[in-house]
Amino acid sequence: MSDLAPNLPAVAEPTSFAFDAHAQEQIDVILRRYPPERKASAVIPVLYVVQNQMFRLSGSAWVPKVAMDVVAGLLDMAPIRVYEVGTFYTMFNLTPIGRYNLQICTTTPCWLRGSDEVVAACFKATGIAHMGGTSADGLFTMKEVECLGACSNAPMMQINDDYYEDLDGPRTEALLEAFRRGETPTPGSTIGRQGSMAEGGPTTLTDTAALWSPEKYAALKEDRARAEAEAAAAAAANPPAEPAKPEAPKPGA
Repeated sequence: MSDLAPNLPAVAEPTSFAFDAHAQEQIDVILRRYPPERKASAVIPVLYVVQNQMFRLSGSAWVPKVAMDVVAGLLDMAPIRVYEVGTFYTMFNLTPIGRYNLQICTTTPCWLRGSDEVVAACFKATGIAHMGGTSADGLFTMKEVECLGACSNAPMMQINDDYYEDLDGPRTEALLEAFRRGETPTPGSTIGRQGSMAEGGPTTLTDTAALWSPEKYAALKEDRARAEAEAAAAAAANPPAEPAKPEAPKPGA
């Protein structure tokens, strides 16, 4: 059983862990970023490798304690140092979660734009009874999180690694039903908004002909080069007159 998160339900830990070939390739790349004596700095990306491997193998992205022990050996760290990282950062799951990790932002911008509807829709569509819970079918785990940085397209939530924005109750339910069918909806705005522009379309920089472009920059460089060449040619054709030499002083002056 995991003793790293005593406030969470006890879960059977695997008895062993080994990196598979795909994970080992990733780790080889990661470790080349650090001097050998500083390889402990790789602990966060290596823990991500663990979590992703667990997802590939079991459909649940989490980090078992035995895997943290393997990471400690790989990076020449005391196991407690790896536990400290794994328990500090909320993106590492220390117990199994659902295939789809619903991280719902309820911070002020999302709340003002209707995150309560998104939360209610998630409870309704998944049957989860409380934040941090997992649905009976094992598909969804639901978490409340702080700002995820997509405030202009609020309300939003992160599902696994993707952002889904401009949500409301019905769109949230439709989104989760698509995941339940095994589909992967296109990340981003659910209303077709491009980037962070206004909902009705762009309100500034609407004249594309007036926008800056690489072509305009190249033309400007050509104009400047031409002007400099003409100035140099004119200077060569009309050199400045030499200043008159002062007369030598007369003897006895």
